[in-house]
Amino acid sequence: MQIDVFTLFPDVLETYLRSSVLGRAQEAGLICVCQHNIRDFTTDRHRTTDDEPYGGGGGMVMKPEPIFAAVESVLGENHGQAPVILLTPQGRAFTQAIARQLALLPRIALICGRYEGIDERVRQHLATDEISIGDYILTGGELPALVLIDSIARLLPGALGDEDAAEKDSYSNGLLEYPHYTRPAVYRGWQVPEVLLSGNHARIAAWRRNESLRRTFSRRPDLLEKTNLSEEDRHYLDQIASLPGLTNNTDSDD
Repeated sequence: MQIDVFTLFPDVLETYLRSSVLGRAQEAGLICVCQHNIRDFTTDRHRTTDDEPYGGGGGMVMKPEPIFAAVESVLGENHGQAPVILLTPQGRAFTQAIARQLALLPRIALICGRYEGIDERVRQHLATDEISIGDYILTGGELPALVLIDSIARLLPGALGDEDAAEKDSYSNGLLEYPHYTRPAVYRGWQVPEVLLSGNHARIAAWRRNESLRRTFSRRPDLLEKTNLSEEDRHYLDQIASLPGLTNNTDSDD
């Protein structure tokens, strides 16, 4: 898979892209992340990428010409085939489901905004999708780009040491992930749940499923409305809902 990132600050991305899962995935040829400096596609000697907004107001706006030139030059004949995603707080909320959809594609392009914003014509006539990573404002689109790249790369076959790891993560099955423990079995008097030491894989799987349900119920009950639940799951949720002191605003292991 190839991901083209269009940015004014490619150095911001470099260290993270070389690290851990992303670094190994690129070394293995599973994903290729190509960074393109939008300034390289300017035509004036000052390499201007922003200007004052029409109508007045504070801040500067990224100019359309270098962004169009960058995307069209890099994508070439693929322009119009690969999704061109503008990273913006006005976009649709990024989810694990969207990550799965994007991971199936051979190529995507990400546009990172800066300053007060991007000329609206980029949004209207160049971007084919708009994605937000949350209801807050960041300095630029580089961090959201890394979020998308990281989330997508984990889903590519061979990217993780454990082939099933991505499917065990929070949100992969619509639920928050169960608690994790490692050695020592007792730390400062706090013990690892006995079931995890039992060696009984069926009991462990059942415990983990129930813990995912309980944690989701207490922290993100909205997710339960979108998740396929078995009758056994629903029975367990009915049980914990009736427990005194446990509501969908508390979590007993906090």
